[in-house]
Amino acid sequence: MAELVKLKLVAFTGPQAATPQQLRRNKLIGRLREQIALAEAVRDGTVYAATRKRVVTDAAGVRSTVTAPKRVKHWWNKDAAGKVLLTVRYGSRLLELGGKGKNAVEVADIKQLVPTLKIICDAVLAGELDAEIAAASAGLKAGFKR
Repeated sequence: MAELVKLKLVAFTGPQAATPQQLRRNKLIGRLREQIALAEAVRDGTVYAATRKRVVTDAAGVRSTVTAPKRVKHWWNKDAAGKVLLTVRYGSRLLELGGKGKNAVEVADIKQLVPTLKIICDAVLAGELDAEIAAASAGLKAGFKR
């Protein structure tokens, strides 16, 4: 008991549940990180292969977890002038970044995609896009109602 006196004892508080807003931010941050990895692969001339875990059942009925490739579509396109237009998606919805009708970021070339995506990632972490994410989430949820 003399040893416990040396320690700083406090009351335990369990982990706090994440708010829906934080869950939506985390979902978008995960997708932005995939886009950053994809943009780095395009910039470096390599192949980005995302994977996910899947549960499969064989002919004998045994279930096992396997790693399967995951399709990641890039969020950017080149326009006729050679500029790269980057969009940010939440699910299948485009987020409006700077106001009504402004849903793309113009980037000079592919090399500038990664820094631009990192800036957007920082903005999401700071909560600057919470209203846009909530609107996109509500629109997606409305599509699932019968």
